[in-house]
Amino acid sequence: MFSITVRDHIMIAHSFRGEVFGPAQRLHGATFLVDATFRREQLDDDNIVVDIGLATQELGAVVSELNYRNLDNEADFAGINTSTEFLAKVIADRLAERIEKGALGEGARGLAGLTVTLHESHVAWASYERAL
Repeated sequence: MFSITVRDHIMIAHSFRGEVFGPAQRLHGATFLVDATFRREQLDDDNIVVDIGLATQELGAVVSELNYRNLDNEADFAGINTSTEFLAKVIADRLAERIEKGALGEGARGLAGLTVTLHESHVAWASYERAL
């Protein structure tokens, strides 16, 4: 399996409900490094997984929808604990929608899968992996 990864970042504010979250139940900020890894079994006719420039551009567009937002105030996330794991899925699903609409070019239609990883720090991160 071949893969490429592109990276961006987001800065958000949010809070959690539930005792398991301890002090994170209060409003707090988080900065995440966001990695999107695109996978395919065979390289395309140009010998690439996907156009890195387009992949970077589309990841940037997806994370810009979340960047500098208080997620507690976003209608899409009303009543939801926006955990790192949950946000990785949101970003992956939004990227997958863009791929389906052709935003990464025709060559991206041969992609087999996508993994989005959000790095909370140098010692903790979460990922969501999905087929395409």
